[in-house]
Amino acid sequence: MSVTKPLPHDAAKLHVTGAARYVDDIPTPRDCLHLAFGLAEIARGHISSKDLDTVRRSPDVIAVVEAKDLPFSNDVSASIHDEPMLSDGEIHYLGQPIFLVVARSHRAARIAARKAKITYQDTPPILTVDQALAANSRFEEGPRIWSSGDAETAISHAPHHVSACFEIGGQEHFYLEGQAALALPQEDGGFHIHSSTQHPTEIQHKVAEAIGLPMHSVRVETRRMGGGFGGKESQGNALAVACAVAARLTDHPCKMRYDRDDDMIITGKRHAFRITYEVGFDDTGRVQGLSFLHHVNCGWAQDLSLPVADRAMLHSDNAYHLPNIRIESHRLKTNLQSATAFRGFGGPQGMVGIERVMDHIAHHLDLDPVTVRQRNYYPAPSAAPVTTPYGMPVTDFELHGITEKLLIDADYKTRHAEIESWNASQTHLKRGLGFSPVKFGISFTLTHLNQAGALVHVYNDGSIHLNHGGTEMGQGLFQKVAQVAASRFGVSMDRVKITATDTAKVPNTSATAASSGSDLNGMAVMDACDQIRARMVAHLTSQPPCTGSDEVTFADNHVLIGDKRLSFAEAAKQCYEARVSLSATGFYKTPDLKWDRIKGQGRPFYYFAYGAALSEVVVDLRTGENRILRADLLHDAGSSLNPALDIGQVEGGYVQGAGWLTTEELVWDDKGHLRTHAPSTYKIPACSDAPDIFNVALWDQANPARTIYRSKAVGEPPFMLGISVYLALSDAVAQAGNAYPALNAPATPEELWSACQRLREV
Repeated sequence: MSVTKPLPHDAAKLHVTGAARYVDDIPTPRDCLHLAFGLAEIARGHISSKDLDTVRRSPDVIAVVEAKDLPFSNDVSASIHDEPMLSDGEIHYLGQPIFLVVARSHRAARIAARKAKITYQDTPPILTVDQALAANSRFEEGPRIWSSGDAETAISHAPHHVSACFEIGGQEHFYLEGQAALALPQEDGGFHIHSSTQHPTEIQHKVAEAIGLPMHSVRVETRRMGGGFGGKESQGNALAVACAVAARLTDHPCKMRYDRDDDMIITGKRHAFRITYEVGFDDTGRVQGLSFLHHVNCGWAQDLSLPVADRAMLHSDNAYHLPNIRIESHRLKTNLQSATAFRGFGGPQGMVGIERVMDHIAHHLDLDPVTVRQRNYYPAPSAAPVTTPYGMPVTDFELHGITEKLLIDADYKTRHAEIESWNASQTHLKRGLGFSPVKFGISFTLTHLNQAGALVHVYNDGSIHLNHGGTEMGQGLFQKVAQVAASRFGVSMDRVKITATDTAKVPNTSATAASSGSDLNGMAVMDACDQIRARMVAHLTSQPPCTGSDEVTFADNHVLIGDKRLSFAEAAKQCYEARVSLSATGFYKTPDLKWDRIKGQGRPFYYFAYGAALSEVVVDLRTGENRILRADLLHDAGSSLNPALDIGQVEGGYVQGAGWLTTEELVWDDKGHLRTHAPSTYKIPACSDAPDIFNVALWDQANPARTIYRSKAVGEPPFMLGISVYLALSDAVAQAGNAYPALNAPATPEELWSACQRLREV
């Protein structure tokens, strides 16, 4: 079978040679126009006056569009219609689009957009959690509260208590390909949209709404993205809508792409959190009761903030059985970019909270942090499984075995002793070890999104063509799904071709998000393939000398019917000539999901994916400069569809997670201006930041849930393995004093240096 084989990415050669075609590479007609937004220069207030005559007179400008010129809906929101594409006079953040320039070139549009003469009546912006709380600026009337047991009583009766409050910063997606879209008017009045999006159906819906057409008149196509990470789940709406509106106005093809500065200033980031906790525990480190308070900075529009904040609550237990827990979440509205989906979708923030708690407990009791975690793990699967705080039984807990294997393979005990010896002999350079487990729920928490469709054709020469609703953003989804199709028909990979995701072929798609791309689309493709295969079998077994009961096997590019052997091409040709349908649509919906987000009870996830990481770092206590020396990762991909791609996802997720918690600092000034809006001021991890010793392995256990070939999702869960780097830095900095380091995130060199100073003063 093709599944389980470590095949390279289907477009790997195209990626490394520069031949892969992205939206900005698509050849455009000679009369194509280019767009740019004019952006607000204050964070909050309203427009007093607006003079765009200079913009209109700028060279090569064809049109300037304001909110009053829009033909239908002025909304690009992914949720509650609170996100106008162009300002209606009110300004909600610095960088908000106010008007749209349509010009003959990208450069001409950008130059013209900066010539506007706009005056504002500004109001002091709400930028921080404290300011939002003082103004009672929020997206829900009150906090969302979920609880299990009696946390308050359990905390008060526990022998030991610790509490703290810390900040977790946001994160820029920094996809290599920026946001881009192209709208092509069609002869029938419809539009063909090329969009760098994780959610073609969302683009289709918003474009249709903006230009007053039914969805069938808008076709959205996405061949690939140069990265997404959640930043292209909803943030591409504005570009696609702008292109469609301008194309409708001018009857010309219209194209828009953000330059990197504009991209970072306009688009949303990962949600920043403030987490406050109080925990009671016994002498062994077992948690008796725990209370979390989440303050979430959501930015100016709701976007996907509610489900992001919900998932942070859902992952506040991570790997630990916490019978008495209370989680309170406040979703705050501020005058920053609207925070949006980002790999992990709130799960990482929730996990950082509980991992801080476990680390704090271990420090307070002077116990091994790994031991404290193991003592609080969910128990191994049994006949009567325990439940999460939200009532879901944990029936497949793998972390006991994963942790034991990782610690042995990484030589944890020996290295721990060596680091203690090193630290005792060094004055300034201190090393630290950090361990973190991952238990991540797989499914969209909005239940109806857990569905997928596929379209499969078998041609009479035996070649196979397929489409599905998932999008390719570099993660290898297309290759995995092609491997599924090849395995169902028993053919080699060269017989299978996947083309661009296209709403005209597979409708009503869900976003490629929630780590569910392979799970959903793989099963939909399998359904379509099996329909065709069943028809082929019915025909082939009805032909002499077959008896109708002969066993049929598809393997090695052949079909075996009893003693008869046909090439797959011959079998396809025979079926075609017998007028057997060789095309099918497949469909899949995730079973057994039931979730009440108001009560915080049910089964929001089909299964859990697990993993564990051990990171070693060194920190210069004089400067905060640090390095990751070694990483050992063991991750659960179930029966991996493609181990090579999955290991790549684990490596990349770990590095990106470490970047979020160490170097990727977003800085706004007191006027709401994002000061870290370019690679010169925003530091993502580079190749040199990866550890010199980087050991990655997959936990080879089949998924108990009935997923595609018993595999597990591997898009988001590895991101949280990077938490181990943050914990390792804390372990190293703890050498500067006796108190708990209490690091904020990201733990930049400045944050580490400040923590060292605080510890020396205690």
